[in-house]
Amino acid sequence: LLDSPEIKEEIFRKDDRLLTLLKDVYVESRDPPVRVKDGGGEHLPCKQKEKRLTKLGHLGALDVEKVSKGKISIVEALTLLNNHKLNPQMWTAEKIAAEYSLELKEVNSLLEFFIPFTVQEFPKETKKAIKS
Repeated sequence: LLDSPEIKEEIFRKDDRLLTLLKDVYVESRDPPVRVKDGGGEHLPCKQKEKRLTKLGHLGALDVEKVSKGKISIVEALTLLNNHKLNPQMWTAEKIAAEYSLELKEVNSLLEFFIPFTVQEFPKETKKAIKS
């Protein structure tokens, strides 16, 4: 039925009236706003964090060389806690925060909740006083 010449002629015939009407039609097309799915950002490249060189002490070989700003290494944490313990007037929370690029609130928490141990050795005479 589609092979008949009359139907083919009707399909390919141009309608001048319809073409003139179509020229007056204006169509504007817009994409819908993009919706961000939760958790969809895991494939995006993450922003490079700003790093700083660590302050390597006598344990430098055991420590990392770079940390993100706002973070400290284990050796730095032990060092600053010990410095504050030995000389709290010099190593204030403000000075530690500035020296290690840390938030003052975090330094205050660190100094309050993390206290280095003091090793005490008892004199040898004490051992003799204990009788079995």
